[in-house]
Amino acid sequence: MHELSICQATIEQIINIGRDYPNRIVSSITLQIGPLSGVEPLLLEQAFPLVSINTITENAKLIIESLPVKVRCLLCGNESEVAANRLLCQKCGAWQTKLISGDEMLLASLEFE
Repeated sequence: MHELSICQATIEQIINIGRDYPNRIVSSITLQIGPLSGVEPLLLEQAFPLVSINTITENAKLIIESLPVKVRCLLCGNESEVAANRLLCQKCGAWQTKLISGDEMLLASLEFE
């Protein structure tokens, strides 16, 4: 379950950010996760309470948003949202595409009390 180590790294990043806001605790964390990121959101949600104990994130609400898979066609230049298992241009049908979104995990926002 590599989500545990991903969650630990995310909490460490949040703690580092929190140093700029002394005496404040995190009330909300928003993560954006693409379906091709290799991160399983449900497992990340299960790991979060274990990793956040005794940190500024202990009582934070974890919000996970799904990002779309997007490709850019190398033939016609069109950008389109596609299914994770069908990376074809939605305009011309070409398979010569470049992935531009959907394989990332982002710390989108934090809210402090």
